[in-house]
Amino acid sequence: MSVFPLLRRAGKAKPTVELPPVDLLATLPIPVIVLGPDGGLALANAAAETLLNASQASLIERGWSSGLIPGSSLVAFVADARGHGGPITAFDTELAFIGGRTARADVFITPLADAPDWTTVCFQARPAATLVDRQLVHQGAARSAIGVAAMLAHEIKNPLSGIRGAAQLLAANADPEARELTELIRDEVDRVAALIDRMEGFTDTRPVAKAAENIHSVLGHVRRVAESGFASGIMIRERYDPSLPAVAGNRDALIQVFLNLVKNAAEAIVSAGGSAGEITLTTAYRHGVRVATEGSGVRVSLPLEVCVIDTGAGAGDVARHMFEPFVSSKRAGGGLGLALVAKIVSDHGGIVEYERSTDPPRTVLRVLLPMAPA
Repeated sequence: MSVFPLLRRAGKAKPTVELPPVDLLATLPIPVIVLGPDGGLALANAAAETLLNASQASLIERGWSSGLIPGSSLVAFVADARGHGGPITAFDTELAFIGGRTARADVFITPLADAPDWTTVCFQARPAATLVDRQLVHQGAARSAIGVAAMLAHEIKNPLSGIRGAAQLLAANADPEARELTELIRDEVDRVAALIDRMEGFTDTRPVAKAAENIHSVLGHVRRVAESGFASGIMIRERYDPSLPAVAGNRDALIQVFLNLVKNAAEAIVSAGGSAGEITLTTAYRHGVRVATEGSGVRVSLPLEVCVIDTGAGAGDVARHMFEPFVSSKRAGGGLGLALVAKIVSDHGGIVEYERSTDPPRTVLRVLLPMAPA
């Protein structure tokens, strides 16, 4: 459908410049819908059909807002703009659809100048900016973790070896009761040293040795480890894209990433009321955004998506800071697992995201990774 009939109905003349015979609205890369005087949909371009997950004909028949949940703020914004006849801009608006799908966008609602009964609604999706912001946050979290780990490893680990040696010397000539106390000292020192060893993983700033890896092989190994240990009573499902190309990554590091994510998912399920929940591992190819890796001007595409989905309770109030060191929603958590995940994924030039939906209740941890060179 051409936009020219609409412009004529709105009181505008056909442009004097001869334009190619294409639908200008359809060529726009951003979602745009046009509402008529009755508030019903008159036009929707292809990008809007994708966003609203319905064809133009369906949106005209059922209503442009039929896919949104009742009480949607977008419907209220449009009604407000049509009511007072002026433009409205709503930044970072959540679009919640029936079925649980959500999206965030800046929304621009503008009545046509010469035909105020007609309204255009434009959406500027936010995923690209959000991904870049999250990548910067995760890189900052990784740098903070590196600084904290290096300081603690230097200031604590050396004295610990002295304490452990002194306990061994005391045990050599101690009576049984005192020997039991020296063994307790030694065990506690070993426990703290093990924690420091874990933190020293953050201080390794050498480039990751990457190769072409089959991500499904990595996930298969992770699943076997999980089912034989911490997730032995939890159903783990797989939903993979078998045509997925190889990822550019380090196998051991990727195993560590997804072991941490699956372990977190299992613990969330148990804390939410037992092992009746389930974990789903998915892979897909997405035409992802291109982001610049830290310290490099090269922009890398991240088309490989791996999701760890669980039916647990989610991260709650700490969701915004969950990838920072020493932040945990678990009472006995150390807050290092997801910080290490953020560091390793950042070292791979990738991004890790957290998403929580309520219909159905589930938590999604999404990792976007680069593809191995052909």
